Amino acid sequence: MALNPAQKEAVGHDRGPLLVLAGAGSGKTGVVTQRIARLLKEGTPGHAILAMTFTNKAAGEMMERVVKLAGTQATRGLFACTFHRFGLEVLSKETKALSLRGGSFAIFDRGDCTSLIRDGMRTVSSTRNWDVGAVLNRISLAKNAFLDSTAYAAMVQNSADEYDGITAEIYPRYEAMLRSLQAFDFDDLVTEPVRLWRRAPEVLERWRRRFTYLIVDEYQDTNLSQLEMLRLLAAEHRNLCVVGDDDQAIYGWRGADVRNILDFEKHFSGAKVVRLEQNYRSTEAVLTVANAVLAASLARRHGKTLRPTRGAGSAVQLVTMADAGTEATWVADFIHKLIASGEARPRDVAILYRSNLQAPEFEGELRTRSVPHRVFGGAQTFERKEIKDLLAYLGVALAPHSSELAVRRTLNYPARGVGDAALERLGYHATAYDLSLWAALERSHAVAELSDSARQGCREYVRVVNETARDLASLSMVEVARNLVERIALKAQIFAECGQNLKAAARRWSSVEMLLRVLEKRDKAFQAKPEAERPTRAAAMAHTLRLFMLREETKDEDASEFVTLSTMHGAKGLEFRYVFAVGLEEGLMPHARTLDERVTDPGALAVGGEALDEIEQERRLFYVTVTRAKDHLYLCHACVRPVRGKVVKRVPSRFIAELPEALYERLEVLEPPRGDAAVEQQGMGDILRALLDAKGPV
Repeated sequence: MALNPAQKEAVGHDRGPLLVLAGAGSGKTGVVTQRIARLLKEGTPGHAILAMTFTNKAAGEMMERVVKLAGTQATRGLFACTFHRFGLEVLSKETKALSLRGGSFAIFDRGDCTSLIRDGMRTVSSTRNWDVGAVLNRISLAKNAFLDSTAYAAMVQNSADEYDGITAEIYPRYEAMLRSLQAFDFDDLVTEPVRLWRRAPEVLERWRRRFTYLIVDEYQDTNLSQLEMLRLLAAEHRNLCVVGDDDQAIYGWRGADVRNILDFEKHFSGAKVVRLEQNYRSTEAVLTVANAVLAASLARRHGKTLRPTRGAGSAVQLVTMADAGTEATWVADFIHKLIASGEARPRDVAILYRSNLQAPEFEGELRTRSVPHRVFGGAQTFERKEIKDLLAYLGVALAPHSSELAVRRTLNYPARGVGDAALERLGYHATAYDLSLWAALERSHAVAELSDSARQGCREYVRVVNETARDLASLSMVEVARNLVERIALKAQIFAECGQNLKAAARRWSSVEMLLRVLEKRDKAFQAKPEAERPTRAAAMAHTLRLFMLREETKDEDASEFVTLSTMHGAKGLEFRYVFAVGLEEGLMPHARTLDERVTDPGALAVGGEALDEIEQERRLFYVTVTRAKDHLYLCHACVRPVRGKVVKRVPSRFIAELPEALYERLEVLEPPRGDAAVEQQGMGDILRALLDAKGPV
């Protein structure tokens, strides 16, 4: 890749902090990989470089590109990973410093954590049906701000929000349950290494000596705990290069803090700043709209303007639809014609919306026209029940005494006659005799009031686990898993559960086969290591199980043959020749919950009762949406749309109203609205004028 002057400056920077402000489509991935390759070629050993980003897919692609540039030998030891993967590495290597019993620990995914919260709820005297996810989200935000349960309770002491109150009650119980199970949740994978380093400087020093160059991609998405991790690691050598774009900071609701990138020069004094403003993705027509979106921003930002390197391209289309049904029909028709004519392949096209609730209507219209499509961001393969059951079984076989949650999950799957009542008695016995749940199972013959069938089920379960544990000592991971699948007759169980729905059964079984293929690949990877570096079979399995907890969604191998339907958040990092941005109306974009909310950040401004930080985050999301388009961009909105069962008139998004009319062409698809949605049709100019006179959705 030939570098432009700004890219050369970023790649060639030697020592000290560096902030690379990389606009959308400006070739930042090439800059990151070429910078790493340059360091390697100039003699920096691979094991001294830590490169971090936010998805396993991005980390894998980064590693592949660096290997191509610098060669396999030079990249030995190079660690390209996510923040959570790096935190897992620290925790795995520092079990002694963490005083973990037996040197082992479990990682709980969101489903596991939700179960803990529900268990905690049972101890709270309340008849209300609380949203468990909302409580877990509050705990997550608190953890990443380094607020333990005591500090959180003090902070929300005078809050009128009922969820703050219930979270303050549940949080200490949640922490205690994690400790008793010797488990970490995903937030702990970043916060616990930081806490360890703070209290054990000698441990921190080991990691500082190991990594003398730090490179972070998508820096605008970092939160406080990730910033603190970087601060501690880079405090001495200060060789920290971060690449990001504050204009694409759209994950504040996840705890990401745009101030990390805005204040980088304050956090790391003497930092060099390089701006990448040449765009290699989009046409001039698309970029002019993108720049106009940001020009109206009232938020604090790093100034930069995208400059096109391609031609003028087709004009951006602003499409006014009669109603939501017309919008879905028109978009699906247009896409069908594009593909049928050979003008585009399915992979070239995306429909982007603010909320997943908008997807079904488009799915239905595409399905009617036999247009191949996929909804991006569906159920994660490693979140599927059959996969979690298998992984839980393997976890119990590795460490039965410290895997209580996994034991509870697998004990009666497949059904062995050990129901909830039997499990409760086993739990009482374990508590009374200070045993692990596994130990209580091993001596089920001594547990009072267990039925004969439950005792037989316990013996059967112990046999399955012990045989799997013996396999771990002598067989490869995939052989262990295959034997386990046979032992519990998993395929028959899946097909029995699905009954006549053979498609569902085949889909679930294909997930199991996928897991077996992944294990086989990891076996080969371990075998390829020099013998001195090869872990024991049990250690390899333990490490692999932990990694599975950090995996992203497994994409379809032939995903390139599908039209993509995605939320605007989910499309970040992707690009398409044709982009249809739909539902661009007040209440959807910006979303209703960002309007008229109280300002939670004391430093944020408020305009007309609206939280400016929330609105500006929505503006950045719109900017991200626009910059996904390479050649053709369609901005779509409807005159009327069903809202809570009632058809109501809609007002175009303020982000459309702010665009100079010279930047787009207007197209009206004003077929008569359906059913009782008879609303007077308006021209585009009338609609835009209505927006200027209105304070919000009509």
